[in-house]
Amino acid sequence: MYSLRSILSRIYAAAPRSLLLPSNPGQKRSIGTSTGGQQQNGTFYEFRTYTLQPGKVADFLKLTDGNIHLRTAYSELIGYWTVEIGCLNEVFHIWKYDSYMERSAVRAALTKDKEWQQNYISKMLPMLLGQTSEIVYQVPWAKLKAPPKKGIYELTSYQMVPGGPVVWGNAFQKAVSAHKNVGYCALIGVFHSEFGQLNKVHSLWWHEDGDHRAAGRRRAHEDVRVVAAVRDSATYLVSQSNKLLLPTPYSPLQ
Repeated sequence: MYSLRSILSRIYAAAPRSLLLPSNPGQKRSIGTSTGGQQQNGTFYEFRTYTLQPGKVADFLKLTDGNIHLRTAYSELIGYWTVEIGCLNEVFHIWKYDSYMERSAVRAALTKDKEWQQNYISKMLPMLLGQTSEIVYQVPWAKLKAPPKKGIYELTSYQMVPGGPVVWGNAFQKAVSAHKNVGYCALIGVFHSEFGQLNKVHSLWWHEDGDHRAAGRRRAHEDVRVVAAVRDSATYLVSQSNKLLLPTPYSPLQ
């Protein structure tokens, strides 16, 4: 039976030094944990996915288009998409919060907002089959960016082995960066789960269209740097999935 001290010593010895050492000697940094260990402020993002009844997507989008201003009055909407390829009859949206206190206050205020409840919630709920919510942080090496122009998006989700970025963070970063450097798409953001399924990472990509994505993927698969980086990262990979997303007219990210 190992003591807690000996376990932490083993983790520290195995961790990449870039994850453990501060960039300036006077700055303290803790060992990476399941939240990444590098979150510099309280800002986080909520991934919300709604599964709709077949045949109700158009009605849902029309209802949301006419009432989303009531919701965005309370907190910042990052993006709102329909799922084109992946799990059908889904919508996916990202909300930004500066603290859990802010999120709690927003949720409480929404339950008391009669216009929101009567005009939207009461009409939207009968269209739903299910809802999921996941709290994520941005990784420190991939800040959220706007796309170069209107296009389509791809959300790729990776379930990694237990242990957090201290175990697989360096290899994962290299794999994502290798794809980004090929230049066929734009990296919008990378997020690490805090609540939901742990040791899960999401990368959000922008593509000009589906054909540009397909051509770019072929180039990436022929790039020895990408192949090597993906091979190293796959050592820590449990599973992965992706979705092709189309931005709604009211999505800030277009």
